[in-house]
Amino acid sequence: MIVTKEILIDLDKLTDGEKEEMIKLGILNEFNQIKNNHYPSIHKNRAPIEKFAVHAPEVINEAYNYQKPSSFSRALRFDFGGHKVLLISGTASVNDQGKAEHIGDFKAQLWRTYRNITNLLKAEEMSWHDVVRTTNYLRDIERDYADFNKIRTTFFSWLELDPLPASTGIQARLCWETLLVEIEAIAISKY
Repeated sequence: MIVTKEILIDLDKLTDGEKEEMIKLGILNEFNQIKNNHYPSIHKNRAPIEKFAVHAPEVINEAYNYQKPSSFSRALRFDFGGHKVLLISGTASVNDQGKAEHIGDFKAQLWRTYRNITNLLKAEEMSWHDVVRTTNYLRDIERDYADFNKIRTTFFSWLELDPLPASTGIQARLCWETLLVEIEAIAISKY
């Protein structure tokens, strides 16, 4: 998806600090108007690394299709020599229509989250065996961590992952009140 210059903020209601920073970024001119020129390239002697958005529409839709405004890809792939790297954004129990699944059921939400990530990996011909790191966000870590760890251990054991991915667990408020768990993942594989 190519992002167009969509103005979602009210330029007449900017704080002095916002205006100052937007001018310094080159977005605004001194008359509080959006500049038409593009952000200056910092790649004068080289091209930027090529990035590819990854999709798994059969299980999870694109964020920009349901959460307006939303400015992120579900996952990005980029290549380093003979390796591809997949960065999976925070993924939760969301279906292909952009609706939360299994509201109030932490365990089912975790399984759905694993299913969504599995399909994002499959879209790049990767698997959980390529995952090197996960960051796990739980809305209520004290209440849900024991169940989280049992399910994660069961899933990773079933997959016969060895070694296990590096991992961090964090208690956090998630973007929707209905979501109880969200996971980011990094995967690396050879071509």
